[in-house]
Amino acid sequence: MLKYLFTAAPRGPLAPWKPLATPSRYRSLATAAENTPRQTRPPPNRRSIAVSNDPATLTIKGGPIFHGRSFGAKSNISGEAVFTTSLVGYPESLTDPSYRGQILVFTQPLIGNYGVPSFARDEYGLLKYFESPNMQACGVVVADAAEQYSHWTAVESLGEWCAREGVPAITGVDTRACVTHLREQGSSLARITVGEEYDADEDEAFVDPEQINLVRQVSTKSPFHVPCTNGDLHVALIDCGVKENILRSFVSRGASVTAFPYDFPIHKVAHHFDGVFISNGPGDPTHCQQTLGLAAGAKTIKLKYGNRAHNIPALDLTTGRCHITSQNHGYALDPTTLPSDWVQYFVNLNDSSNEGIVHTSRPIFGTQFHPEAKGGPQDTAILFDAYLDSVRKYKESQKVFAPDREARPSPLLVDLLAKERVDVTPTQGMANIRAAEERMRGANGARERIDAAVEGAQQGMAAAAA
Repeated sequence: MLKYLFTAAPRGPLAPWKPLATPSRYRSLATAAENTPRQTRPPPNRRSIAVSNDPATLTIKGGPIFHGRSFGAKSNISGEAVFTTSLVGYPESLTDPSYRGQILVFTQPLIGNYGVPSFARDEYGLLKYFESPNMQACGVVVADAAEQYSHWTAVESLGEWCAREGVPAITGVDTRACVTHLREQGSSLARITVGEEYDADEDEAFVDPEQINLVRQVSTKSPFHVPCTNGDLHVALIDCGVKENILRSFVSRGASVTAFPYDFPIHKVAHHFDGVFISNGPGDPTHCQQTLGLAAGAKTIKLKYGNRAHNIPALDLTTGRCHITSQNHGYALDPTTLPSDWVQYFVNLNDSSNEGIVHTSRPIFGTQFHPEAKGGPQDTAILFDAYLDSVRKYKESQKVFAPDREARPSPLLVDLLAKERVDVTPTQGMANIRAAEERMRGANGARERIDAAVEGAQQGMAAAAA
């Protein structure tokens, strides 16, 4: 899906758009200074859950079967197997909502050597080391999982984290052969099975996450607000699976953010804001109602194996410069279906797929990659500066029509809004853990009732004998 929309709505046309030749290959709500400090939930209790060391199996539908050892949760899971060539940044990747429903195969042989950091928050109340509060990938596949870790921010191992999040993980897999198959056949449905015995019949049922509205699962269920006390801009963000560093990229540049659910009728409130932004998100883009490319009238195509790495070159067609970008997507826009008032902005230099579009006269543009990538690189973080410059120009232009217009909300409204994403659907692993806890509580409650009944009967018999 087209990951990001950067837009403001000006009065009057801009200068004509002049892209370079395409290669042959290839709003009255903002934060007031007197707002109360941002309050967020305390860090989760890092309960110690036993790490499974049982034999495990990765089965690719219609493809090879890989045997290894479990180092995460003792549970079975099904999803779409995809691979990433990123060398570092596994805490950020595994908590990226764009990976919801996917089994992530790492091409880097050794994973987990610097452990997993704490849930510390920065000066904006945002998570410092993660892109969302929970692990989003449904499974982890590595060649060699590091059991010992060393880093000054680490508080637990990758295996302990996976176990606590209910995510199965398998090590000892020939990831070279696995990735070779995925590159030749494309992203495939797969299943991780943990247990002493492997039964191929149990792996006949594969869950296809593309048939599920994953955006609905990862999107906030009601608006939340991230304030910025040293700026006067306010951006409405449509949350299709927003990452923490996207929010940070705005507030650190002087813009407050109010995030809305993915299906919120944003057109009813957009005029109260200085700009509108559509976040990244998982799954099939046709499940979203506000994806920029689809809204413009273009069509999307599913890439054979997707682009997932921190080192993918993208060419800016307006400057001729190549940027190294972080990417995580399985779909792309078909540039041949773009209407006449839209042109390509970025092109992938590996497979010539579209990486961004821009309107020829309005300040609306979007990118397929992650310009704010927390794990790096940060070559294209300047796109946030370009967007906010456009927002400021739009805001200045509105003074002609409404000199007294202020996009500042009342402190009461800000205080009433949540300060982080609300009621996000838990991953399957977390759902399994919570269900198990409920069953355990129910069993404990039943045991307590039985013990109380036995004790009462014993007391009654004792009284009768007396």
